[in-house]
Amino acid sequence: MDAEIPADVLHLLEEQIDTVPHLEALLLIWNSGTRSWTADEIATRIYVSTGVAANLLQDLARRRLLVSDGASPASYTFHSGHETAAALMPRVAAAYRQNLVLIARLIHAKGSPAVREFARAFEFKKE
Repeated sequence: MDAEIPADVLHLLEEQIDTVPHLEALLLIWNSGTRSWTADEIATRIYVSTGVAANLLQDLARRRLLVSDGASPASYTFHSGHETAAALMPRVAAAYRQNLVLIARLIHAKGSPAVREFARAFEFKKE
């Protein structure tokens, strides 16, 4: 199943993306360049509630894929300084366009976001 998705794209999806709305928000924000997005705007575009949008934007910011301006309400842009993600995003977008169902199934097949977040707490990080 994973053979159609490049290994580095697959790794980013497995490690950084918890749900399809996370991926869709990330792709939308990345694709819009330097435009800032609020949770309300993302909610409208990806058809989730504002609360869900706010949570997924915060998740993506914690993973350093997005940057928040710190205002209230917060707005987010793609973290172009995240070199790995920045280099991969064109390939992630292409893979998602070409394998939408396959990628959605892959994301849904992972454990729940709460279980993955708990497991991340025990990962060793380079400081």
